[in-house]
Amino acid sequence: MGEREKTDTTLSQAVHMIGNAHLDPVWLWRWQEGYAEIKATFRSALDRMNEFPDFIFTCAGAAYYEWVEQNAPDMFEEIRRRVNEGRWVIVGGWWIQPDCNLPSGESFARHSLYSQRYFREKFGRIAQVGYNVDSFGHHGMLPQILKLSGMDAYVFSRPGVHEKTLPEGAFWWESADGSRVIAYRIPIDYCTGPGGEVVAKTKAIAEMAARHGSDQMCFYGVGNHGGGPTVVNLREIVSLQQNSPEASIVFSSPDAFFRKLSVSGTAFPVVRDDLQHHAVGCYTAHSETKADNRAAEHRLLTAEKFAAVAHRLVDFPYDSARLEDAWRRVMFNQFHDIMGGCSIKEAYRDSREAFGYAGYISAVTLNGALQKLSWSIDTMREGIVSVTRDKDRTLWEQNNLGVPFVVFNPHSWAVTAPVVIPQQMKGVTDNSDVPVAMQYVRASRTNGGDKFDTLFIAELPPLGYRVYWIYREKTFDVPAPVTPPDQALNDPDLTVTATVMENRYVRLELEKHTGYIKRLLDKRTGKDVISGNGAVPVVLDEFEYDTWAHHATAFRSELGKFADASIEMIETGPLRGRIRVTSRYGQSVIRQDFMLHRDRPDVEVTVKLDWRERHKMLKLSFPVRLHKPEATYEIPYGYIERPANGEEEPGQQWLDLSGEAADGSGRCGLALLNDSKYGYDVLDNEMRMSVVRGAIFADHYGRRDDLCEYMDQGIQEFHYALVPHAGSWREAGIVRKAYELNVRPEHVIETYHKGELPQVYEGIRIDSAGIVAVAFKKAEDGDGYILRCCETSGTDTRTTIELPMLGRKWEAGFGKLEIKTFRIPLDPLIQIEETDLLETAMITQ
Repeated sequence: MGEREKTDTTLSQAVHMIGNAHLDPVWLWRWQEGYAEIKATFRSALDRMNEFPDFIFTCAGAAYYEWVEQNAPDMFEEIRRRVNEGRWVIVGGWWIQPDCNLPSGESFARHSLYSQRYFREKFGRIAQVGYNVDSFGHHGMLPQILKLSGMDAYVFSRPGVHEKTLPEGAFWWESADGSRVIAYRIPIDYCTGPGGEVVAKTKAIAEMAARHGSDQMCFYGVGNHGGGPTVVNLREIVSLQQNSPEASIVFSSPDAFFRKLSVSGTAFPVVRDDLQHHAVGCYTAHSETKADNRAAEHRLLTAEKFAAVAHRLVDFPYDSARLEDAWRRVMFNQFHDIMGGCSIKEAYRDSREAFGYAGYISAVTLNGALQKLSWSIDTMREGIVSVTRDKDRTLWEQNNLGVPFVVFNPHSWAVTAPVVIPQQMKGVTDNSDVPVAMQYVRASRTNGGDKFDTLFIAELPPLGYRVYWIYREKTFDVPAPVTPPDQALNDPDLTVTATVMENRYVRLELEKHTGYIKRLLDKRTGKDVISGNGAVPVVLDEFEYDTWAHHATAFRSELGKFADASIEMIETGPLRGRIRVTSRYGQSVIRQDFMLHRDRPDVEVTVKLDWRERHKMLKLSFPVRLHKPEATYEIPYGYIERPANGEEEPGQQWLDLSGEAADGSGRCGLALLNDSKYGYDVLDNEMRMSVVRGAIFADHYGRRDDLCEYMDQGIQEFHYALVPHAGSWREAGIVRKAYELNVRPEHVIETYHKGELPQVYEGIRIDSAGIVAVAFKKAEDGDGYILRCCETSGTDTRTTIELPMLGRKWEAGFGKLEIKTFRIPLDPLIQIEETDLLETAMITQ
């Protein structure tokens, strides 16, 4: 930092004047306009530095700096000089100021990885203060992520004082793993107008500083559309410095403020909670963006995993720069006004393009890696000699030798999962020629009379693959399924009627005239899980709310329910049953396909919704038969328990409601998993998932007329699952089940060839069920690899991790919900190191 800043901040009980410009690159404008405004704002800040020698400017967002570097290189060099002087202070350490509830844990890790490395490369330093002054709430695992990203402090403004009671001034914010950062809620606001507001605001914060006997921060500068500190702002501050001897008013930065606090000897209060709630409607608004985000996150991680595996095993070219480029598009779209669904309609055409760009890069990378791996598998077998491709076809059709079908598992644990062959086959065997049960299911095609695909259940090793053999003309006698001894009294077969599906685990009954679940019996415990009706589409009135749903805490004004149901059985067979329920409300139609597999207790539901309602919200309701219910939500890289008070809450891939069984026979519960939704509420024993809102685009109680356009009108599709369980969600493996719902196996239809790889491959072994390997990739520097794991059950764990492809095996201890990043050098003589999220600083136990 500059010498001037160090000297100024030695004053006691100072008001630190933080010159900033909150910059929304997208909101009531598109990113192209934000691009121009960022350049104009940065130019203004540099000009003010020339005019006011004590002025210090603070700015976050690596994306903004990259834009200036690319489009105004002379100005970028000027910024670099000011950074070196300590008068331009980089904060935030992330690509933009994202929504801090909805991105995945690994997305936050990538914000830090790519942004902090950019700052270090361009400016020779990283951001030391986390900075999200406009984000709509902050999940409870952020302190650990910030600490692992080189940031020991955090600045925010929402939730406001009317939304959550917090200590005034600074406090320790502690995540569930025990990590702490010093946090500060900005008093009054993070912006000012062009002039006339700074004096009153500064005096109010000076009184706060005197009241607490500690330094405070006062943010000033025109924001949202940029602008930054004005000449009038700065003159007002200089005048206050000269005419307010009772207060120490200094040009400063968040870095200097937190440095002062760190040596003050003050004992700060501790907050162990997430920081909510603000704009609860943003957990649901604009469903398309939220679905695209979830899909892009998972597709990128899957592409990286198999690109790394293929790079190691078969020399597939791993393109780190291209994958980072895709991540940058996803991270930009996680900006809080994009991800929160509160931007103008035109902005979502742009976000769709960016997600498509990231999705295409992911798809190309993943396909290339899988095809390279499958092409390297030895698929020659008895009866097949050196043949040409034409002879392959002859052998297939005339001799029924089968075609290799390679199925890949991206998860770090073994998975048994349904897989669909996009052709109609008569037989399937595994790699040992053991016949596998199969079932025809309807395909999307209808040409040539071949309108069926082939479903079978694959057993897949972790982060690996297995070759199955598929036969167009050959049939097999499939061995009867083996019934586990503890379930021998239950019928192992799958039975399906028009309104009932049942296997050895559960019995699902649907009400004929409504299509609601009227019974979900867990046959393992003998308990009826649902109390009343479940999977009920409930329509709620939200006319009084704007797009953000400012001032709302819950959505409870019920208008009605979808009804007038038609029910039909559309699949039955040895592996899966499917019952379709179609119901209506107003001009809207919802189609729920309830699916039950023979050997799984989970009820999976595929939903197709045609939504035509305005100023209305749709939730799916699931009342659970429990006493003293406890609601647990997945949050990024963790979970949190929240009261069952009906408030709207953000969550990720799963929500669980557990408690005492209604008959007093022990603990049980029901988990609700999904692949694209983020809003929930639980009131007593009823949990509800927010599906869609018919809000006006970017409506902040503005002019409502016939020309307004409403979001989420039309068709959307998503999946959810219901998982009844005894005991807790931990024992039921809910974390893994949620990942499996979101990330399905991949496959390649192969041909006959020699190869260096076997027909079954296991890429990783982790002997603790609570440890999930979220990311496996090439290291940013050098020839090594990065493996990032997290503890998911809230239990201290010691585990053994093995990567056969690297010839590595080691033990690691994980604390409760701890994130660990391992750098694995290619040279087996070099020790595996634990690093931070930036893949630089080494962490010692």
